[in-house]
Amino acid sequence: MSATPDAYLARLPAPQCEALQALRQVIRAEVPEASECISYAMPGFRMPGGKMVAGYAAFSRHLGLYPHSGGVIPGFAAECAALGFKTSKSGVLFTPEHPLPVDLVRRILAARLAEIG
Repeated sequence: MSATPDAYLARLPAPQCEALQALRQVIRAEVPEASECISYAMPGFRMPGGKMVAGYAAFSRHLGLYPHSGGVIPGFAAECAALGFKTSKSGVLFTPEHPLPVDLVRRILAARLAEIG
């Protein structure tokens, strides 16, 4: 397990690292008050006060965005499927070759922030 988001990303192959760095930048821009951390063995962003906003991770065949809530992604499942992305209750899966659209990431983050209150 990596101790920091930078260490986590540094161990990845270049295409995965670059795709997750791009996602990281979008999250950072959308939630500048959040601090970066490692949670559930993945890099993520935590709001002041402790609530996790979202995490991201690399696996052998895909990458994932995880808003640390079972209530956010189901609301985007049909749109994600129409765009060619698989979802689970907790995340959206994508590849370096088919990254998540920035607008979709922004709306997922907005939904998570609304849920956090």
